[in-house]
Amino acid sequence: MRPPIEYDPRYEILEEDEGDTQAELLDTLHGIADTTFRDTGKPLRSVHAKSHGLLRAELRVLTDLPAVLAQGLFGTPGTYPVIMRLSTTPGDVLEDSVSTPRGAALKVLGVQGERLPGTGGDGTQDFVLVNGTTFLNAGPKAFLGGLKMLAATTDKAPALKKMLSAALRQVEKAVEKAGGESATLKGLGGQPATHPLGETFYSQVPFLFGPYMAKFSLVPTAVGLTRLKDAPVDYSADPDVLRQVVGDHFAQQGGEWDLRVQLCTNIEEMPIEDASAEWPEEQSPYVTVARVVAPPQAGWSEALSAAIDEGMSFSVWHGLAAHRPLGSINRVRKAAYEMSSKLRAQRRGAPIVEPVPLDGLPF
Repeated sequence: MRPPIEYDPRYEILEEDEGDTQAELLDTLHGIADTTFRDTGKPLRSVHAKSHGLLRAELRVLTDLPAVLAQGLFGTPGTYPVIMRLSTTPGDVLEDSVSTPRGAALKVLGVQGERLPGTGGDGTQDFVLVNGTTFLNAGPKAFLGGLKMLAATTDKAPALKKMLSAALRQVEKAVEKAGGESATLKGLGGQPATHPLGETFYSQVPFLFGPYMAKFSLVPTAVGLTRLKDAPVDYSADPDVLRQVVGDHFAQQGGEWDLRVQLCTNIEEMPIEDASAEWPEEQSPYVTVARVVAPPQAGWSEALSAAIDEGMSFSVWHGLAAHRPLGSINRVRKAAYEMSSKLRAQRRGAPIVEPVPLDGLPF
């Protein structure tokens, strides 16, 4: 592995009219939340509204990490409680046959160290990941354009969405058979009908890693999970079949994932401000710094949904200063996370809080 380069503020460059784009982004996300609240009476997230797995786990930082990897949360070996949320991307709660990219969010509890502004003594470190190596858009303006299209379809024509998703899955299948892959097709509903526990998840955008810069990934390593890679799921079995298959797995066995980092070793080929740029693994492979271990458990329940889906937020801006989010997509996400959390708290009539122990949760 080439030696990583250190962060320099010159690597972060504001996109033209970034403040205006952020304001429009907030208005669009607020509009999605308004629509779903009007339809359901529930204060849903503007994105990743539907959860498919709500799990308790542990994060185990590896021993004897080299100095370049022993940064921030990973500076010393240790074990931390974790809340894990598996989801899909839309802001409205759809049948699983409308097949969209999957997300995995981790909330690590009991973390010590200098914190990002606004997170005070929360003691948590969040990781927000998606099953695609890069962000669909290079910067905020392009992201806003796609989000406006998504907002226009919120709560519209669910039957048509199912038909379109089925068609797009076939197109994506043909693309993959030819050796390709299309993030755009997947984002529009062409996500293959496969088991969510077989997915590898990525931060897609960069973060500080102590003095360096890095992306994160979460890779299934337990045999019970690796066997589920590309395993088919029958969407006709149940509108919430992804919850069912996650529950079936964790009713019988646990799961284990590697949490890995990819350090930036060449700023020209591994840019900070182009969120759509894939960092070449031949220059800097992902390296394991911790393991996430989940025991057998319920997998999902209404009680867990009330506690986690409704009562918590996951944000890349919850965490240590050593892992500050980098780049324009992360910058505009900060205000979006804050707006969403405040709006959900207002509408549910109770605060969104950062948990301290897991004891109070209905696992």
